Amino acid sequence: ISGYSLVVQARDSGTPPLSSSVTVNVDISDVNDNSPVFTPANYTAVIQENKPVGTSILQLVVTDKDSFHNGPPFTFTILTGNEEEEFTLDPHGVLRSAVIFKHMVSTEYVLCVQAKDSGRPQQVSHTYVQVRVIEESIHKPTAIPLEIFIVTMEDDFPGGVIGKIHATDQDVYDVLTYTLKSEQKSLFKVNSHDGKIIALGGLDNGKYVLNVSVSDGRFQVPIDVVVHVEQLLQEMLQNTVTIRFENVSPEDFVGLHMHGFRRTLRNAVLSQKQDSLHIISIQPVAGSSQLDMLFAVQMHSGGFYKPAYLIQKLTNARRHLENVIRISAIVEKNCSGLDCQEQHCEQSLSIDSHSLMTYSTARISFVCPRFYRNARCMC
Repeated sequence: ISGYSLVVQARDSGTPPLSSSVTVNVDISDVNDNSPVFTPANYTAVIQENKPVGTSILQLVVTDKDSFHNGPPFTFTILTGNEEEEFTLDPHGVLRSAVIFKHMVSTEYVLCVQAKDSGRPQQVSHTYVQVRVIEESIHKPTAIPLEIFIVTMEDDFPGGVIGKIHATDQDVYDVLTYTLKSEQKSLFKVNSHDGKIIALGGLDNGKYVLNVSVSDGRFQVPIDVVVHVEQLLQEMLQNTVTIRFENVSPEDFVGLHMHGFRRTLRNAVLSQKQDSLHIISIQPVAGSSQLDMLFAVQMHSGGFYKPAYLIQKLTNARRHLENVIRISAIVEKNCSGLDCQEQHCEQSLSIDSHSLMTYSTARISFVCPRFYRNARCMC
């Protein structure tokens, strides 16, 4: 308890008795009676041979229960185990290499490290750090090529995470880092630690090929990353059809079924090879295991096929489509709950281009806007 606030009253013996009160604040001064505490109590770490001088090996974590002026900043000292000065310890508790280690020279070091607080008198504590020197990397990283599809309204892409590179390395202790060529950083970024790809706002329609590489510190491997950006037209939204799938997650659909279903769907609904199939969005149906896919088909001449025509084509080809994935329903108008006949249902479709959904798998990532259907009875 750092302090108390007391109210003291004095009362006399007269008739009537009179009284007066005063507040007394008592502050408890901190005495430096707690030593720094290492978490964990002792450490183990590894460093690969041939790493450059200054390589970070370990971050020491120290806490102190005393108040701030009796705790940090801490002073770190290596007491034993560093007689040949192979290690340095900076003021922030980061242990770094001071030489280039060789596995054949020594495979293990044990350091005794002291942490001293800022109080008076100072309190100290100790920890032991075991550092193992392992052989340098002998395996190159391996990475899976990534294809990303982004669907957005015209010039309205807000940016965000659009996918993640999946890379592995057979060397157990290798730490992988990801880099992007500098000339592409005005449009995209790659998180150097986890391989997440971030697109900045305002991407134009088209195809982008990213020069990404992954490194384990010794080997550097290029990764094929292709980004397709498609901008929606307002007319497209007025001619959409929804296919509802049964028992499939968005990630499974994107990773396992999307390419095959797109190919089968093209064969089913395209009247000419020059027609274009546009998958606008996919999103789960709330409270179920179903998935809606919203699409439209553009004619070679520029217009769009009407939903009724597409539904007729889909109905005729439903058996072939279900060879790829089970279909629950083909939806043009969503009038359930509205007691009106099909021809009296008026429906509007709205797209929220700032509420993007990213469905990312190891090989394919699909980024699309959320959509809403609104229906009303015109009887």
